[in-house]
Amino acid sequence: MSGFASTNDMAAKTVSFDELGPGLYAYTAEGDPNSGVIVGPDGVVVVDAQATPAMAADVQARIATVTDRKVTQIVLSHYHAVRVLGASGYGHVPVIASEVTRDLIVERGQQDMDSEIGRFPRLFRGKESIPGLTWPTHTFQKRMTLWLGEREAQVIHIGRSHTAGDTVVWLPKERVLFAGDSVEFGATPYCGDAHFTDWPATLAAIRELGPEKLVPGRGRALLTRADVAQGLADTEAFTSTLFARVRQGVERGWALGEIYRDTMEHMRPTYGSWVIFEHCMPFNVSRAYDEAKGLDHPRIWTAERDIEMWRALEHGAAAKSGEIER
Repeated sequence: MSGFASTNDMAAKTVSFDELGPGLYAYTAEGDPNSGVIVGPDGVVVVDAQATPAMAADVQARIATVTDRKVTQIVLSHYHAVRVLGASGYGHVPVIASEVTRDLIVERGQQDMDSEIGRFPRLFRGKESIPGLTWPTHTFQKRMTLWLGEREAQVIHIGRSHTAGDTVVWLPKERVLFAGDSVEFGATPYCGDAHFTDWPATLAAIRELGPEKLVPGRGRALLTRADVAQGLADTEAFTSTLFARVRQGVERGWALGEIYRDTMEHMRPTYGSWVIFEHCMPFNVSRAYDEAKGLDHPRIWTAERDIEMWRALEHGAAAKSGEIER
């Protein structure tokens, strides 16, 4: 086995720093994980910290081009290492997360860190700068509000989708939403820890907020209502199509490898051009298979399980055609 498709993905991405409104910015990188920036009168809130302190330094360099205020708070949209391990690079500042997100860090944070770094090294540039797991200093249940002067930023545990702890940051006056990986745009949703059955209701809750601009977890900033609607619709179509196809295979009694091959053939014509499609799909199908068989709580991905899953799927025809080995 030659390894994950992502281990050979080493091409640097071009970063964009787009203004969403006065003091509101999207840090995006051609399908790599995004961050959000909210400038308040006394400091800056960053939504998602990036993967390493070294990568967080680039976010701060972009912030320095628009304000001399320092980062004073971090909000985590969920627990994945690629989103949270850069937090220490901002100094000793409060780190906010949903209670469920903290519970998941307790349960699987170290395993997730080891797994993610192993399977996608480019996303952890400067990994030697990571001091360890990122721990929230403040947690909340359903929602809390940050008041940045007169600016209101609602931090909402929006529902289960990409993970069980998914959190968005909503600015009701400006109608801007930082959505985390509940929404993607032109990038394949990673569903290895997902809750497929709940995802449509979570997207419905986002639609009900009525965002006019939205920063997805991956992909460019969505700056019009039409783009926001498309991002929501595309994310729902991808996740619902994938789960329905996998569930159909489970109902037929097919093995995981057969279901993987069938789902790839079914989805590639529409979604194969999306960023990280080849990387995500083995994890996505594996989780969908588990959920379709009744496993509500996602199994923990360890570096060992990653390899075990890869080898199991490798025996299918997909491996022969080069879809698993790269």
